[in-house]
Amino acid sequence: MQDLRRCSDDVFRLDLTSLATASSSPLSIDAAESVEARIRRLISEHPVIIFSRSSCCMCHVMKKLLSSIGVHPTVIELDDREIAFLPSSSDTNTDSPRTPAPAVFIGGTSVGGLESLVALHLSGHLVPKLVEVGALWV
Repeated sequence: MQDLRRCSDDVFRLDLTSLATASSSPLSIDAAESVEARIRRLISEHPVIIFSRSSCCMCHVMKKLLSSIGVHPTVIELDDREIAFLPSSSDTNTDSPRTPAPAVFIGGTSVGGLESLVALHLSGHLVPKLVEVGALWV
């Protein structure tokens, strides 16, 4: 596949700006679909998804935390231009010129970055949220 490249053992890079023929795969690329629409579609199709930059150490920590709980999120690596299209969480400072990355979405809702994910876990609300969206069975 020319649009999906393996970056490491458990991370794939999806080029959201390339053209490819549409298929029934959730990671398919439709040339008529905007980057923002693709990101929103991916968020709605995956119970847990992380958007990150290449070689992001914080993304690695997020994946390790979630996998230690038993959840294996979809990870999409974006370039700086694509990251600008990420929807921000409601508690993010809107005056900030940069969208934080990595950004995790659970059940279509932005959780925020690594700090927010860890805070959710330490407060005891992460596991119930993952169960609620069907990403974890207890």
